[in-house]
Amino acid sequence: MSISERFDCNYCKDALLGKKYIMKEDKQYCPKCYENLFANNCEGCSLAIGCDCKDLSHKDRHWHEECFKCAKCSRSLVEKAFAAKDDLLLCTECHAHDYSSKCTTCKKTVMPGSRKIEYKGNSWHETCFLCHRCQQPIGTKSFIPKDTGYFCVPCFEKQFAYQCCICKKAITTGGVTYQDKPWHRECFLCISCRKQLSGQRFTSKENYPYCLECFSNLYAKKCVGCTKPITSLAGAKYISFEERQWHSECFTCIQCSVSLVGRGFLTERDNILCTDCGREK
Repeated sequence: MSISERFDCNYCKDALLGKKYIMKEDKQYCPKCYENLFANNCEGCSLAIGCDCKDLSHKDRHWHEECFKCAKCSRSLVEKAFAAKDDLLLCTECHAHDYSSKCTTCKKTVMPGSRKIEYKGNSWHETCFLCHRCQQPIGTKSFIPKDTGYFCVPCFEKQFAYQCCICKKAITTGGVTYQDKPWHRECFLCISCRKQLSGQRFTSKENYPYCLECFSNLYAKKCVGCTKPITSLAGAKYISFEERQWHSECFTCIQCSVSLVGRGFLTERDNILCTDCGREK
């Protein structure tokens, strides 16, 4: 056999004709050289994973088939679902038991993939999250926390909520108190124009609430000068004389229009004049 026809190990040069060999990158190696050069060490037993063994890998780590097992219960993980935690491989049961959340009610593990409720760092099985009053599962329905319990909306309204004095329905969020009575914000309206008064300045007459505009139009005195309402609720200053009223800015001489606030004035029938214009008459 010529040299060109030789079939040797690429590393040790031992003849491989008629012997077992392994190819890597188009080059042949005897099993011993291949294992010394390329075999991965097992994470479980630290020994090389030989040519005759299966090499199971996960994230650049390698195991013999018989070493690929749960770090806690030692059950084989071959062809089974598993989870990694802090470089340890765990079967799904051990991982769930050690690291999955526990139900606040029954204290048992909430298994991954199962239906659960989470609220403020706590977890429940869906069937364990019960209304404190009726003891029925709340599930994915709305609920209201109260003290250390959780209530479905109907039970909370029956046990705790105020009832609006207008619509008689429960007030579950917000609300307004007026004359010691509870109101929904949307029910607390001006008795005249029906505009919402929550967050707005308002006044009352005969125990009925009014917005400032309606109260002024209905009940405030009218300025003799401009005929518009005068109301101190809006911060307006006014002058009163002989049962007639003026806005401060409207209390002027009928002839020369000078302001008469803080000054002497004369009257001519229903008109008011400054002293200079009055003398000219």
